[in-house]
Amino acid sequence: MTDSTHDFFVILAKILLRCWIFGLLLLVFWAGVFLLASEAIHNLHGPMFGLSPHDLNLIYYSCMAFVKLVVILFFFFPWLAIRLVLKKAKG
Repeated sequence: MTDSTHDFFVILAKILLRCWIFGLLLLVFWAGVFLLASEAIHNLHGPMFGLSPHDLNLIYYSCMAFVKLVVILFFFFPWLAIRLVLKKAKG
């Protein structure tokens, strides 16, 4: 592995790690707002779309699960794979 390729993957790993952290922070913020202000969210979005609180909860939890899956699949696993390859190439 050349130095420029190694540097590229080190930078890419740093970017993916930051994206993973920001994705997790987004999920924590989203869950916190949903848990602390669920009544206000239901009052805002329920009448707007004609959805019951159960439907809104189902939609929000499904979206949070989807975002979590995307963050793990597209940021954490590639970061982990790059770190493992860099560790193997170094040793």
